[in-house]
Amino acid sequence: MTLLVIKAIISGVLIAIISELGRKNPGFGALIASLPLISIFAIIWMWLEDKNSNNIADYAEATFWLVLPTLPMFLIIAFLLRSNWNIWFVLAISIFFTIVFYIITIKIMSFYNFKI
Repeated sequence: MTLLVIKAIISGVLIAIISELGRKNPGFGALIASLPLISIFAIIWMWLEDKNSNNIADYAEATFWLVLPTLPMFLIIAFLLRSNWNIWFVLAISIFFTIVFYIITIKIMSFYNFKI
């Protein structure tokens, strides 16, 4: 239980820091957000709890492939916001398309027998 609380606190602090940095300097906030800090922490937590290298390797590989369908979301958000669309509608559209891209990616991966 203690490790769960520590994980939650560290994750929350990271999100707060990134949002504050992003508010003051969008480029620097984006740089920090683009770092795979959460994945690195997840790998550390997995190692501390199980010490199972195969699970961590599977996690790392799946994370790589599943990051790809999230990338268009950022371009969709930027384009729609610059076109003066409502932020909530923009987020809904970008989430919808991200889900669609996830489904496509997972279908392609299963077609080629990649394990997720």
